[in-house]
Amino acid sequence: MAKRKLNRRQKWRIEKIQAERRQRAQRRAGQENPVATALGEEQLGTVVAHFGGQVLVEDEAGVPARCHFRANLEQLVVGDRVIWQAPRVEGDGDGVVTAIEPRQSVLKRPDNYGNLKPVAANVDRLLVVFAPMPVPSTALLDRYLVAAELSGIPATLVLNKADLIDAESRDALDHITDIYRDLGYPVIEASAEDGAGLAALKTALTGHTCAFVGQSGVGKSSLVNAVLPGAELAVGDLSGVSGLGQHTTTTARLFRLPDGGRLIDSPGIREFGLWHISEEELLHGYRELSERAGHCRFRNCTHRHEPGCALREAAENGEVSEERLHNFFQIADTLDEEGRERYR
Repeated sequence: MAKRKLNRRQKWRIEKIQAERRQRAQRRAGQENPVATALGEEQLGTVVAHFGGQVLVEDEAGVPARCHFRANLEQLVVGDRVIWQAPRVEGDGDGVVTAIEPRQSVLKRPDNYGNLKPVAANVDRLLVVFAPMPVPSTALLDRYLVAAELSGIPATLVLNKADLIDAESRDALDHITDIYRDLGYPVIEASAEDGAGLAALKTALTGHTCAFVGQSGVGKSSLVNAVLPGAELAVGDLSGVSGLGQHTTTTARLFRLPDGGRLIDSPGIREFGLWHISEEELLHGYRELSERAGHCRFRNCTHRHEPGCALREAAENGEVSEERLHNFFQIADTLDEEGRERYR
């Protein structure tokens, strides 16, 4: 869907309508599943699923409970650390979220109505997945890595479907992985099909709150199922606790990993664009280019045609990847100045 051009009044009206819809959803949820008449002491918890007007919160022991949330809270997302109160008497009603802890990181994506929407919080490792098929593009991988850099989230690349690598594709894939390894990005080769590399992947996940991102068809869901064989069972358990049926659709889910750590599975963060950032921000997302940008002869260098450009000279000397620099220019040309104004 094309990005709509909205004036301030239209943007205000859309925000107002969305807020009213959230309030209606909360009221309906409150009528169907009222808050408990007596609540316990405030405690820490983590949002593990979102069901419109309600959220599912896990306590520190990993026990989930359905909760309402105060209307004055900002939008809750999976991964949020919250203060909440459980019912004093089990079965008496639902708990309630009263506050959100400060987020260590937040992943956002622009919607079509002029707003940046959070989709996951407190992710501390992003797993960027690609595969021999569909044919990988470094420009697309760069988009995910830029988003990770700008969010302050360390990224690891995962070459999935390693069982499909043949002599014809090996050289091209090695070229790609060498580019990113040289920049300090860890690269893991794995196969959800035959299990190769899954031990290394599980080690990378252990102790972290992670999310998989990548284009459609690279096998993200297969990797989730491979590292979390009980994921489907967990979905059923959540549906039971939520009281909303087996076919409940959530915007995201957070799973506990068997060896420690957590995995957020969210369609909203699997694929996202960079329309809302400036070219300067894009440059900061390229770690090797950003550190050289201040060494150009001219302070206002556009890095395209000026003499003494440190970025172009570094590419010509083989100090940085010409392919990455080309990707930077290619992505910069797609940034939408008018669209960026809508996201401010």
